[in-house]
This record gives sequence, C-alpha cells and structure tokens, in this order.
Amino acid sequence: MKHRWKRRFVGTAAWGSVFVALTCCLTSCGPEAIESYIEVDCEPNLSPDYTGATIPPNIAPANFQVLEEGLAYLLKVHSEHGKPITVFSKTGQMRIPHRPWRVLLDANRGSELRFEVYVKGADRHWRRFRPATNSIAREDIDRTLVFRLMKPLYNWWKDIGIYQRDLAGFATSLVLHGRSFGEGCLNCHSFAGNDPDTLSISLRSATYGSHTLLAQDGQVEKVGAKWGYTAWHPSGRLAVYSINKVIQFFRAGALEVRDVADLDSALVCYDVESRTATSPPELADKDRLETYPAWSPDGKFLYYCSAPILWKDRNKVPPDNYETLRYDLLRIPYDIETGQWGQAETILSAQETGLSILLPRVSPDGRFLLFCMCRYGCFPVYQPSSDLYIMDLATRQYRRLAINSEFSESWHSWSSNSRWIAFSSKRQGGLFTRTYLSYVDEAGTAHKPFVVPQKDPAYYDSLLETYSVPELVTGPVNVRKWRLARAARAAPSITTDIPITGASPKTVPSDPWQERE
Repeated sequence: MKHRWKRRFVGTAAWGSVFVALTCCLTSCGPEAIESYIEVDCEPNLSPDYTGATIPPNIAPANFQVLEEGLAYLLKVHSEHGKPITVFSKTGQMRIPHRPWRVLLDANRGSELRFEVYVKGADRHWRRFRPATNSIAREDIDRTLVFRLMKPLYNWWKDIGIYQRDLAGFATSLVLHGRSFGEGCLNCHSFAGNDPDTLSISLRSATYGSHTLLAQDGQVEKVGAKWGYTAWHPSGRLAVYSINKVIQFFRAGALEVRDVADLDSALVCYDVESRTATSPPELADKDRLETYPAWSPDGKFLYYCSAPILWKDRNKVPPDNYETLRYDLLRIPYDIETGQWGQAETILSAQETGLSILLPRVSPDGRFLLFCMCRYGCFPVYQPSSDLYIMDLATRQYRRLAINSEFSESWHSWSSNSRWIAFSSKRQGGLFTRTYLSYVDEAGTAHKPFVVPQKDPAYYDSLLETYSVPELVTGPVNVRKWRLARAARAAPSITTDIPITGASPKTVPSDPWQERE
C-alpha cells in the first residue's frame, strides 16, 4: 500500500513539474518578455487566412496555422478595450481560448482587432510580422448554420447527413443522416425565413421511396411527394417547391467534368392547412422551365427562375442546345389570404446579362436580392464561371460582388438581420465546396469572406467532404432526430397528387439515382 501511494506521489510530482514548466513558458514567452526581435515588413502566411475580414462579435475563435518555418510561435490578439490574448505554440497551430475571445470581441463591437504573430527562427531570434487587422462588426450573425455534408460523389450516395453548427462555438450535431433510412439520400432542406421550427427535407431511398419530411413545431409528417428546391412562405402556411427532371452527365475534359441538365420542370404550391398541392398555370408553362423559388420577406412576391425549353426530346442527355440555355429572373405577386396569383414580370433577363440567372434570395429587410449568374444552365455549383451578384430592389441596379473567386460560388443564404451571408465556394482549389461567411453593409457591399472557423486549424486540409446548402437560422433545429428518422421509414402520412394545369401536361419528373452537390 505504501509503495502504491509512493508511485502516485511520484506521478503527481512529475505532472506538477510539467505544469510549472508549461506555466513558466507561457508567462515568459509573451511579447513583453521578448528582449529583442526583428521586424518583418509583411504579414505572416496563415491558414485559414482570416486577416482583413469583418467578423461577427459572436463568432467562434478564428483558429489558424502559421505557415512560417520556426522553432516557436507566439500570437497576441488585442483591441481597444479589454485584456489582450496571448497564445504560445511549438507547432504554429494557434488555438485561441474561447472565453477570452468572446469577451474581447463583445467589448469591441465596431472596432478593429489586431493579430500580432512572432516566430522564433532556427537562429534563435524572434521575428515579428506586420500585424494583421480585422474589423469586428456591431451586428451578430445567426448562431446556427444548417448544412449538408457529403462526399463529392456522382453515381451513388452513402454517408450523407444534414448537420447543424453553433457558430458561436464549435459544437456540431446531427439533424438527420441517410443511414437512418437505409443509407438514403437527403437534400433540399429549407426553412420558413430564418425560423428553425419550420423545416422540410427531401428524401430519396431505394427502400423507402422518394418523399418529403415536413417538421413544424416539433412534429413531423411525411408527404408522399418529392420536393425539389423549396421556398416557404414567411407565414409558414404555404410552401412552393420545384419538380425537376434532372440528369447528370460528364464531359471529356474541363476544369469541372460534371454537368447537370434540367430536362423539364415546374413549380408546385403546397398548402399546409388543407394538405393539398396545386400548380397554377403561371408557374407551370409547358414551354418553359421554372425553378429556384424564393419569397420576398413580406410574402407578397414569389421570385423564381425561368427559361425556354430549347429541345423537343425531353429524354435526350445532354439535350440539344443545352449550352445556350439561360434562365431569366421573374417574380409574381401573391395574396396569401385569397390564394390568388397575379401577373408575372421579368426582373432581369438573360438577354440583358448574357448569363444564366439562378438561386435568387431576398434579404430579410427586403432591400437586396442576392443571386448567382454563370455562362449557361441551371446548376451553378458545377460551373466555375458562377459568381455572386446583388441587386438593389429599390432601383433594380445590380452588380457583381467583389468577393468572388476564379472558382464556383453558389448556394447562399441571408442572416435574419440582413447583415451576413453564408455561401458555398470552391475557391480552395476548385474541387471541394466550403462554407464562407461575409459581412454585407447597409450599402450592399460584401466584405472579405472567411471560411467557417474550426477548432482544429488544419481541419479543412484533410477534409474530403463538401459542405452544401448552408442555411442560417436563429436557433437550433429542435425537432428530435429520432422523430425525423422514424418518419423517414414510415409510410407517408400525407398523400398528394402533382397537378399540372398548363395547356398540356408536362413530363412527370423521373427519380434520377445520381448524387449531386
């Protein structure tokens, strides 16, 4: 017994020595303890690069790696008010403590945030790089980001899930995974505005069929119809979704060899109270393709994309003249009380832009419209030419945002206060999609974007999955994942027909078994 206590005492003493040594290192290696250093007239090479960005005051620590050769590294983060944060590292990985970071950002809303990086070289001399400066916004970002995580596959699906991330920290939790219903596919998650309590998820499964989950206020029902791109009316009483005959095909060689064609499509309206689906003639023209619906925040207008069908054979892949197909941006008035639609009008035409207009999303304050434009087609994530544009709805003047890269920018959403956007980008090499955040000021100027921070600064270097359809919502999705999983495996509780009321019926969409981002 005495020997056992002796061993414990020795172990405790050893750990105590390590703690004391580490404490001494942390307290003696601060900038104030460095007797001399060499000034380097450039900013350090960092990954991810958060420098020069405007960041939310409630964002998780912007951890990063210093990609400069050295024996030791030291970071000092400081602003006008509050205690500076000092981080020491032997590897160059800078993991900023969460609580001091939050206190510092909250105390300096609207001010600058400075990062000072010191590197100890092989010659034992410290070098201080030019400080990098960020801006701290006054406005918070919505705390929850809901996204789909999947491998960049094209011919089958496996290990696909919808997750939610607390942007104020690093906690990520599962909303629903495909393994819950026979390794099925799930996509097109959509919310009523930024409200996490109204959610729809489209499902595809060889075992359980193709259906849609509808979750409202914690309750889940399964609709016997596969919803495509979905837009919830702000009231939560109506959802407009697309039906698409989508097919994927490949090119012999290009920066992006995959491509997607929508052979036929229309828009359908689902009424939550009556559990009925209708398709007004204005949204289901037999000679046109209608897709990507999006409501104005007051619910008085539905924006959507529309293009003429250029081919006679609606089964041929790829269809004739596909690379000349470009979508216009339209909107149509709607009265939620009477259920009446007005006359559609063109907001921006492909003839004017020379590009295909896709993915419209209106800011919650109703002032700006964010959208993508690319050379042709309907699927911007596979188009390296796809860029983000913004339109002032008061003047209908639009411009290309300065935050675009040489690669595809696509899926995007607004925060509830209209000051932040989350969007998908392939700017890290053109292959994997990542989610970026950008501050949009009152003039509609988007500031330098930054990738969503991770606890491990090297997280994205080894991640082989893509982030798809990032949606900002005001809080966590509270519906239990077991409820969603059980509903996914059950028979549909709501049965609906797909009514097409155009001059002649459209082709009912097939259920392609390809996976797409």
